[in-house]
Amino acid sequence: MDKLVIIPTYNEKENIEKIVRKVFSLPGGFHLLIVDDGSPDGTADIIKGMQSEFNHKLHILERKGKMGLGTAYIAGFKWALQQGYEYIFEMDADFSHDPEDLIRLYDACKKGSDVVVGSRYTKGGKVVNWPWDRIFISKGGAMYTKMILWLPVADPTAGFVCYNAKVLKTIPLDEVHFVGYAFQIEMKYRAWKLGFKIGEVPITFRDRKEGVSKMSSGIVKEAMYGVWKMRGFK
Repeated sequence: MDKLVIIPTYNEKENIEKIVRKVFSLPGGFHLLIVDDGSPDGTADIIKGMQSEFNHKLHILERKGKMGLGTAYIAGFKWALQQGYEYIFEMDADFSHDPEDLIRLYDACKKGSDVVVGSRYTKGGKVVNWPWDRIFISKGGAMYTKMILWLPVADPTAGFVCYNAKVLKTIPLDEVHFVGYAFQIEMKYRAWKLGFKIGEVPITFRDRKEGVSKMSSGIVKEAMYGVWKMRGFK
C-alpha cells in the first residue's frame, strides 16, 4: 500500500466509473481517493456503489459544496499521509491525463525525483484537441510564471503530479491557500524552495471528451496575481 491517486470531482458522472476501472486495471497496485465536492449529478453515489467491488482500494472524501481544487487536494494529501502512503498522485477525472502515464511518473519518482510533473511542455510533451485560446493561456502562464519565480519547471500549472510523501510532510499544507492554476504553481514552487528535486516526464494532454470544464477567468486571474505573492515565500 504505497501508491495513492487523488482525483477531485465535481459533476463527473460521465467519466468517473471509467477512470476508476482504468486505474485499477494498471499493474502496480494503485489505490484511489476521490474527493467529491457535493456533486449534484450523483458522482459520489457512483463511487460508493463501486467500493464493495474494490474493497480497501477505492476511497471517497465527501465535502459539502464546491470548495475548489486546491482545498480538495490539501484534504486528500492530509488523508494520504494519515494512511501512510509513500507516493501520492494528482490526476484529473476526465481522461485529459492518461492513467497509463501514472506508471511513468511513479518510476521517475522512484529513481530519485521528489516531485515528478507530467509535462505538456517539456521535450516530447504535447497538447491534443485543445482550443487555441486555452493553449495560449496555458503556455503564456508557464512562461509568465518562470519569468517571475525562476521556477525550473516547463509546465508549472500542470495538474498531473507524483509526490514523494516526504515533500507533503515538509510543505506547510495549512499555509497553501490558492485554488486553481495558482495552487499547482504554489505546490511546485514551495517544493523547489525547500530544496526538493523536481523532475518532468513528457505526456500527451487531451481535452476532455465528456463533462464540462471547470476553467474560469477567476482561476486565471488568481494565477496571474498569485505568482507575485509567491515571490515572498521563504
